[in-house]
Amino acid sequence: MKTAVDASRPLADRVRPKMLEEVAGQSHLLGPGKPLQQMIDRGQLHSLVLWGPPGTGKTTLARIIAEHCQAHFIALSAVLSGVKDIRAAIEVARSNAQEDTQTLLFVDEVHRFNKSQQDAFLPHVEDGTLVFIGATTENPSFELNSALLSRARVYVLKPLTVEDLHLVLRRGLSRLSGREPTHSEDQVLQTVAQASDGDARLALNLLEIGWTNCGQEHLTKEAMLPVLGEGARRFDKRGDVFFDQISALHKAVRGSNPDAALYWLARMLDGGCDPIYVARRLVRMATEDIGNADPRALQLALNAWDVQRRLGMPEGELALAQAVVYLAVAAKSNAVYLAWHRAKQAVAENGSLEVPHHLRNAPTELLTTLGHGKDYQYAHDFDQAYVPGERYVPEALGEILFYEPTDRGLEGKIKDKMAYLRQLDAGSYVRRDEPKNN
Repeated sequence: MKTAVDASRPLADRVRPKMLEEVAGQSHLLGPGKPLQQMIDRGQLHSLVLWGPPGTGKTTLARIIAEHCQAHFIALSAVLSGVKDIRAAIEVARSNAQEDTQTLLFVDEVHRFNKSQQDAFLPHVEDGTLVFIGATTENPSFELNSALLSRARVYVLKPLTVEDLHLVLRRGLSRLSGREPTHSEDQVLQTVAQASDGDARLALNLLEIGWTNCGQEHLTKEAMLPVLGEGARRFDKRGDVFFDQISALHKAVRGSNPDAALYWLARMLDGGCDPIYVARRLVRMATEDIGNADPRALQLALNAWDVQRRLGMPEGELALAQAVVYLAVAAKSNAVYLAWHRAKQAVAENGSLEVPHHLRNAPTELLTTLGHGKDYQYAHDFDQAYVPGERYVPEALGEILFYEPTDRGLEGKIKDKMAYLRQLDAGSYVRRDEPKNN
């Protein structure tokens, strides 16, 4: 029998699994012989971090672990709690320890705690006063202290599949209606599952709203469509999903796959990514992965940036798509990228070497007297506008070779030109207008 309190709770909370057998998905952690399943079966609690997208069961798993291992469960939210709440939880844990009762402290959104707040757990995790479980949607490597990570094992939760979500939604609709879903309702639930993008909480929230819209009698497609809108693809504008997607776009361009590159561009823009950020990254791709193999790529990327800045969305997205396709199919070279890093390394290793006297500026008579610019040879006075054997770097660097062009695209011609100039330096080149010695 439903109570007023039960009816006021969100559906996602009302159908939260109580046992491991009811948990949807995460078979890589909870299947037979899997690490988390083994820990729970043995009742050997250890501190851990549950890392995964929203709505994948992090809080549910923490509660089930505490229940299965008969541990006292304390839940904190890093959004609402502070050091005072942490201290209070630790006092409860100490009291429980005196009675041989284990305490499991669960911290949701743990990445929102600052360093000092995270440090507050360390001694009590270390001495066994409590078992710590943190839940986060952010990469623990970047968001959690290394000291805390060294005391907790990280388990990665995956987005739920459409099949997993369908089972969750069937359970939710049965809770709302008091009966099993009909065949037509099953088809609607499948649509909701597809639109929920791996997030069980989102799926159940959408279902609850749709059930209210249809008069709480029979779930219909007409009632759900306004709720679903265009779906809810995952895209965190500052988190791992963001950086994973821009990484995928960059690697698709580097791998010369225009179709994959367009897909990731569409995913990012669809998820709300700032198109100016994408434009900036396209410029980076043009310089890092294409360079002088096709210098037009940089200009096209800059043009796309300018179009986006002038016109905005949706007009500018086609310019971005054009640039993405061109970058993907262009000849590739990272020779400039590598050369630049070699040059920076040479600067770091050799310190502030003086500019050779013949390369120095001599705007005054005094500087000329001191030898600035002496013996400098003006390149345009020579054949091919090149001075064979001239040095343009400090002697201490010796012979340097930072830029090594590839054979691809325009850079192939640059490579030939550089080989020709090196022949001039070596004195092995014979001018075309001079007869060759037989």
